[in-house]
Amino acid sequence: MPLQTITLGGGCFWCTEAVFERVRGITQVQSGYSNGQALRPTYEQVCSGRTDHNEVVRLTFDPAIISVEQLLEIFFATHDPTTLNRQGNDVGTQYRSGIYFHTPEQQQVAQDLLQQLSQDAVFDAPLTTEVLPEQNFWPAEDYHHQYYARNPNQGYCAAVVGPKVAKFRKTFAQFLKP
Repeated sequence: MPLQTITLGGGCFWCTEAVFERVRGITQVQSGYSNGQALRPTYEQVCSGRTDHNEVVRLTFDPAIISVEQLLEIFFATHDPTTLNRQGNDVGTQYRSGIYFHTPEQQQVAQDLLQQLSQDAVFDAPLTTEVLPEQNFWPAEDYHHQYYARNPNQGYCAAVVGPKVAKFRKTFAQFLKP
């Protein structure tokens, strides 16, 4: 079975990257910006909110080891998909919840899961997660890659990223890389 790619926006990409780097079956995690208008946007431009880009991670994974549905279950458990353009204190369109699919099958799995989560009232508020094809992806600047791994004691990492990683480890121990 060939490797697949899916792109996820779950708030600050430092958090999302730190979680998914630990997931077995994922062979590459690339922080970047997608589904905006500007060509080669910078972090500063994206943070201005004027490019419409979202901070995302592009995941390359082995579907023989982990399924799209399992990846999305981790995704929904490690960010708040009910707050529009916000994750905690991070506010702006660049922090929106988004699933950016690469295949029609991924789109169907995402839509089915969103419907099931809504039907089962898993969250206390309506889901705001957008499901769109990935468009206009640009890798983030080098200093963003593996940011948490290189800066675990930095204030934001210690206060925000670390607890998300701990939650993932506790909730999804069966998906941890060896």
